[in-house]
Amino acid sequence: MAAKRQWWASMLSLVATLALVAVPLPHSVAPLRPDWVAVVLLYWSLMAPRHFSLLTAFWMGIALDTLSGALLGQNALALLVVVYLAEKFYLRLRVFPLSQLAITVFLLLGLYEFILFWIDGMAGRTVPLVERWVPPLTGTLVWVALYMMFDRRERSAPARL
Repeated sequence: MAAKRQWWASMLSLVATLALVAVPLPHSVAPLRPDWVAVVLLYWSLMAPRHFSLLTAFWMGIALDTLSGALLGQNALALLVVVYLAEKFYLRLRVFPLSQLAITVFLLLGLYEFILFWIDGMAGRTVPLVERWVPPLTGTLVWVALYMMFDRRERSAPARL
């Protein structure tokens, strides 16, 4: 029953991230918007990797490309790389303390942005530096908040035999 509840929570969170991407923000706050889809996919691929596969990352990337008007496949490729690395090393990463885990998430989100930066450079598109490199920082803060919120809930749940 708990696995089914976790599956529904994860699917609801992925749909909510797509809704958060579509919400318009004022121009002064827009550069601070975290990469919601990447943050939530990283959370679930580190905390419950068997619930998602690379196919989920691919389709979320295609949906994100469609919503944001990016090159088709740009976010899909970046999400595939980041989620692959998170799933490949999740057993090693899960034993890290929160501080090291946050640094690792920051580096993975930085890799995500670097892949987007590289593809935009190949396509001749320019994005202001603030809009490119601030989202990994805000995304890491959101990821830590998600981790603390769900980890507290997991610890407070009674153990079932």
